[in-house]
Parts: sequence; C-alpha cells; structure tokens
Amino acid sequence: MVALEGGRGEARRRARGELEGEVLAALWAADGPVTAAVVQESVPGTAYTTVLTILTRLCDKGLVTRRREGRSHVYAPVDDQAGVVAAGMHSLLDEGGDRAAVLARFVSDLSAEDEELLEHLLHAELPVRPGLPGAPAWPDRPARPHLG
Repeated sequence: MVALEGGRGEARRRARGELEGEVLAALWAADGPVTAAVVQESVPGTAYTTVLTILTRLCDKGLVTRRREGRSHVYAPVDDQAGVVAAGMHSLLDEGGDRAAVLARFVSDLSAEDEELLEHLLHAELPVRPGLPGAPAWPDRPARPHLG
C-alpha cells in the first residue's frame, strides 16, 4: 500500500484496491488510450513505477489493455465502470457458495428504489447472447474479466 498525506499532515494508507480504482478512474476519464505518465498525473502522490506496476496488474487481470505506441505503451480500460463492478459482483456471487442464499440476502438489503429498478431490469426485453439463454447481449462489450 502507498502512504498518502492526510488532511492534518498525518500519513494515510490506501485501502486494499483503492489505488487500482484510482488508476481505473483515470483511464475512464481519459478521452482514449493514455500513457502511464498521463495516468500518474491523475493519481497524485504516486510514483511512476507504482503506476506502471498497477497498470501491469490491471492488464494481467484483463481489466486494461496495453499497446505499444512509439517508445512507450498506452493503456485503456477494457470496460466501463459499470461493467467492472458487475464483473466483480459476478465473481463474488461465484465464490459465495449457495447462490440462492446470496441473492436472497442481496435483494433483501436493497433500498425500495433499487428494488424497483432491479424489477424493471429483470422484466426489460434485452437481446439474448447466442448460446446463453436469457443472458443479455452487448456486442460491443468483451467477455467479462476475471477479478478473483
């Protein structure tokens, strides 16, 4: 973890995954593929080598692509923020054991607004991916990355 300056001069440590989230946020905010140096500018207090390490980890996880451009590489997110969060939810669901119990607990803890939204989405007519009955199709989206 990386130490950051707190509001009163005390050091603060980033929570697990926080730096990866900040790097992904920088990539999502960019207009297209960017260099590690551009990402570093968006993540203050982080060394260039740390940003490179995080970008490499994100590439290994399938969350970021890397392409050589000139003497360096440019990086781009594979999916938007909603896609990454959804993939994480699927990964956790896969690890949860009793899927029915996990989903039941999740749904029981939803706010009324989220429950209404989920019900609407469940009844929406989404295109179906070939070979996966009932699975929505988003042809412009790559396969879900593994977050585990």
